[in-house]
Amino acid sequence: MPYSNPWKKLGSRVVYENPWLTLREDRVIRPDGDEGIYGVVETRIATAVIALTPEREVYLVGQFRYTMDVYSWELIEGGTEPGEDPLTAIQRELKEEAGLVAKRWRQLGDEIHLSNCISSETGYVFVAEDLTQCEPDPDGTEVLQIKKVPFDECLRMMDEGIIKDAVSIVGLMRLDREWRQDR
Repeated sequence: MPYSNPWKKLGSRVVYENPWLTLREDRVIRPDGDEGIYGVVETRIATAVIALTPEREVYLVGQFRYTMDVYSWELIEGGTEPGEDPLTAIQRELKEEAGLVAKRWRQLGDEIHLSNCISSETGYVFVAEDLTQCEPDPDGTEVLQIKKVPFDECLRMMDEGIIKDAVSIVGLMRLDREWRQDR
């Protein structure tokens, strides 16, 4: 059964914009019939990769996340450039951040809505295998540590709150479920 949209947009204005995000304020009629506003953060598409070795080790990246003021262990991730395909974006990120190129790629599940109460950001997780090492080339905002971690250890890190990043958690859980179903 399809659901209808109970919100009505009356107008929209951009409040702030930079190369990575746009903040807009919409004037709306709310589901209760009252007029109000709704703030929406628009971003580029997020991408992540489970770079997997034949021994079921995953390449994780460690970096300081300015927004949360914490050091974070997570899958290799990045955003798309305007008009860029998510697979092309994550292939570029894997090479830039970890110095890896993969011969085999597949998307892991459908798109993810990362914070749909305030953001229109969607994300995609991919699995990359048959990896070859090359020279990394991170951008100037990144000071990265790369390490290979056994898949089961990644799940433990997630369960213990060491891996907190939502896209990483979704990706690891999807792959774990896929492997459990294949048994």
